[in-house]
Amino acid sequence: MLRRTARFLLSFVMIMSGVFAGTALTAGTARADGCYTWPRTLSQGASGADVTQLQIRLGGYPGQGSVLAVDGSFGPATAAALKRFQSAYGLAADGVAGPATYGRLYALQDDDCTPVHFAYGELNNCNSTWSGGAVAAATAKSNALRTMWKLEALRHALGDQPIRVTSGFRSYACNSAAGGASGSRHLYGDAADLGAGPHSLCTLARQARNHGFSGILGPGYPDHDDHTHVDHRSGRFWSAPSCGV
Repeated sequence: MLRRTARFLLSFVMIMSGVFAGTALTAGTARADGCYTWPRTLSQGASGADVTQLQIRLGGYPGQGSVLAVDGSFGPATAAALKRFQSAYGLAADGVAGPATYGRLYALQDDDCTPVHFAYGELNNCNSTWSGGAVAAATAKSNALRTMWKLEALRHALGDQPIRVTSGFRSYACNSAAGGASGSRHLYGDAADLGAGPHSLCTLARQARNHGFSGILGPGYPDHDDHTHVDHRSGRFWSAPSCGV
């Protein structure tokens, strides 16, 4: 808690220093944590690794039914997602990533680049190596990171109340032991099962439609009455009939 509070205060100082000085504050003025520091202001037309890093964190803001591409190219879809993120956090929704946007992102990420309300351990209760699934371990872990940022957006939209993750990445052995489907997205590291808590399973399934999940399965779908499943498969498949999804 102290580390997160300190990071938030540092981010706030970064933003306000630029405001009161009346000068353009670059993203690299101060490092907010051990994860990533954006080196420049980003807007439409930009491209590069820094755009990719931004897109990962905006993955939960593509608009209903949409998925934001993580391709390192700052186009209209990225600008629209950025505006939604900015609006969600009370920032000027101008579609330009500058000090205020970065300050908020720094406050939202931990040193390992996970969002502050989720951790790799929650997305992997199978093994610590992320190996044995349908993709390389590094890919599975990267997919899980993208899932966590989408879950962070979902959490914020639902009033910043906790979301309980009951299952994430699975190796083939873990998937078999859990009775998972042979082609389960859990094998790719890009899926999460959510349990009821502050929010009902139907609330989770309905709201997930706004946050970049192309796969949503929940109550009414076979074997999903006790959890809501979300993933980012290549084509959309939503089915939670008891929830109207």
